[in-house]
Amino acid sequence: PGTPLEEFFFTSECVTEGHPDKLCDQVSDAILDACLTIDPMAKVACETATTTGMVMILGEITVDGLIDYQQVVRDAVQDIGFDSSEKGFDYKTCNVLVAIGQQSPDIAQGVHVGRDTDENLGAGDQGHMFGYATDETEEAMPLSHLLAANLCT
Repeated sequence: PGTPLEEFFFTSECVTEGHPDKLCDQVSDAILDACLTIDPMAKVACETATTTGMVMILGEITVDGLIDYQQVVRDAVQDIGFDSSEKGFDYKTCNVLVAIGQQSPDIAQGVHVGRDTDENLGAGDQGHMFGYATDETEEAMPLSHLLAANLCT
């Protein structure tokens, strides 16, 4: 629908430590690590949102065991270095909201229930990827991504 653009700008972004996007990624990674530590077959679809003084984790997780999500979030925030309100965020006093439910039976059926081989496993509905290899750079990464990442180092 519509006329294709003859010209467009393609940009990339890279964020550094302490940025809310990076904090969210690290908290989500910590939740995944905690789940897989106690249950290597855990099913984890976890998102993290943050604003000043608050971290919220939400999604669907099925794990064979108990996870203290509040503690995992606080430990991740502490590891990042947010340990004082003077820094704008403190793991000891931030509000942690947990909105985690079990994996939907419909998703489970589409992804893993009744599927006996790796070839029959589905991918779920929680991800989409964009990327490609290119000859623009020696690293085979798009130039805009490489430049953004280099600005962050």
